[in-house]
Amino acid sequence: MRLTMSPDLVTTISLDAAQTLAADRNRLISLLTSIATVDAATDEVHRSISALAGARWELCVHAPQQLGTVATFLPSNNVLYSYVLYGLIPAFYSEQVVLRPSARSSAATEAIHREMSDLLPESLSDRVTLLPTTQQRLIDLARDADIVVFTGQYENGLSVADRIGGRPRMLLFGSGPNPVVVGPAAELVGAARDILRARLYNSGQDCLCPDLIFAHVSVAERLVREIANGLAGTRVGERDDPRTTVAPLVYPDAVETAAAFLHEHRHNIRHGGAVETGSGVVEPSVVVFDEDAELHPPELFSPVFAIVPYSDAQVITRWAADRREYQRGMYLSNYGEPALPHDVVGSAVVCHSATAFDIENGNRPFGGHGVAASSVHYDGQVWTGPLLLSEQAARLNRPADIRERAIGALGAPAPPAVENLQAATARRMRGPR
Repeated sequence: MRLTMSPDLVTTISLDAAQTLAADRNRLISLLTSIATVDAATDEVHRSISALAGARWELCVHAPQQLGTVATFLPSNNVLYSYVLYGLIPAFYSEQVVLRPSARSSAATEAIHREMSDLLPESLSDRVTLLPTTQQRLIDLARDADIVVFTGQYENGLSVADRIGGRPRMLLFGSGPNPVVVGPAAELVGAARDILRARLYNSGQDCLCPDLIFAHVSVAERLVREIANGLAGTRVGERDDPRTTVAPLVYPDAVETAAAFLHEHRHNIRHGGAVETGSGVVEPSVVVFDEDAELHPPELFSPVFAIVPYSDAQVITRWAADRREYQRGMYLSNYGEPALPHDVVGSAVVCHSATAFDIENGNRPFGGHGVAASSVHYDGQVWTGPLLLSEQAARLNRPADIRERAIGALGAPAPPAVENLQAATARRMRGPR
């Protein structure tokens, strides 16, 4: 079946919903500042409005099948935007959408759900159910769902997929290091400004924040100075203060990870480096490594700028081909490196002279080709590529070409050999068709 709502009805409801969110934006921002800075919350509200306004275009392009149930394990951040992407928009073509909030942000998610239930028409909001319950209960419900969405750590997603079984199509949205490359031809002031904006987004607490910056040796020192100068006026304060750029981190483990990283590399710190474990404040910090250093940082989720000077672009391509990075390839931003003209480097989608935040669009496929970043798990097979829920709903009953699209068995902890995955990426995999 096609949509139960006509395109005209989708247009009316989605645009009315977008207008409602715009009118209620101050209230929504206030709710979100329990886990986000005012600036990040404001941006999230704008992205949510944009996604709702674009819902008709998205559904007309992809023509998703009518689904029975969509079950989603929500992330701990971007709770309004995630509610829109994985709750409200799927409700246009699903009988019911069941959401489970992350335990880390359940209060904020429940507040957003109550606000949406009060503001939006019942024809839309009644299809969305929030279950602040155990993971096991949603797993039990998800076994009969058409599509399951999991947002979070890849290993946790594999565990959930294994417990659910192979009947539903499972979309796994993970994270990646999203490196920024600043090459010899970069316009440094603009590149530094973009890096600062991306790394400091919600104090660094977003899966699109860059955990690594490659700077060509010819521009590295100037870039370090530009970033350090940009950090000089950074205001540290409370999340609900509009003047705040960096606030206390929401998650204690993120503070611990940042503290451990900065301590391990304390001799490389060029700016900042202080961590207040009691308050959760991580000082914006610049860490500069040796030329061509092989660095595979953890997801830092904090305002830490890890910079590696490089002498040749092959350093980056070798880094991207490393098995660890190929598994988690999401986005790579290229500012002025002519030796990387491609649209995909390793398994990461390239953003040309832009950050991942700049190209992200809630009505288009999201992510890279790394299995831990964006993958579909279905009937014992795994596919990789940028994902969009409505696009996957359209493909639900279409046969997949297992020979070309599958990259491994369900539950595989890592992708096959790098050279095989590179050949697959050359075919620009976009998931099962």
